[in-house]
Amino acid sequence: MATSRSLTVTYLVHDVMADLSDPDRELVQEATSAAARAYAPYSRFHVGAALRLATGEVMSGNNQENASFPAGICAERTALHAAMSGHPQGVVTTMAIVVPSVSGDRPVSPCGICRQALLEQEHRQRSPIRLLMATSSGTIHELERSGDLLPLSFDASFLNP
Repeated sequence: MATSRSLTVTYLVHDVMADLSDPDRELVQEATSAAARAYAPYSRFHVGAALRLATGEVMSGNNQENASFPAGICAERTALHAAMSGHPQGVVTTMAIVVPSVSGDRPVSPCGICRQALLEQEHRQRSPIRLLMATSSGTIHELERSGDLLPLSFDASFLNP
């Protein structure tokens, strides 16, 4: 007999950037600046990500495309890997993601590979990473943990049964 189950994700929608705290506004602004520096000559889909470490340090990244498409890297992983390569024991508290070219109120969320990388970092640091996904219309979607974007996820526990 089958049992019905459901998954629920709760998130906040801030109507305007002014609703955010100063540190969160700074992250969104840094992600916007990072998007302007993206290398996206093929898709013209510029993405910026900025993260804050528990120390308060802010780091950013952007997508870097390659003519051999699988060789490109997304903004979220660029920022995350730059932070962890410089701060191996670092704890990411918040990440902001901005895609200026997409209009409307619907946020562009991380791709599947980036979701997996964010989840791995949450497991590694044993604490959640808040996500702020800003839209071009000015709304910001906030999730308390990036793992909420990847329900029924794969993690290291499957590798050592």
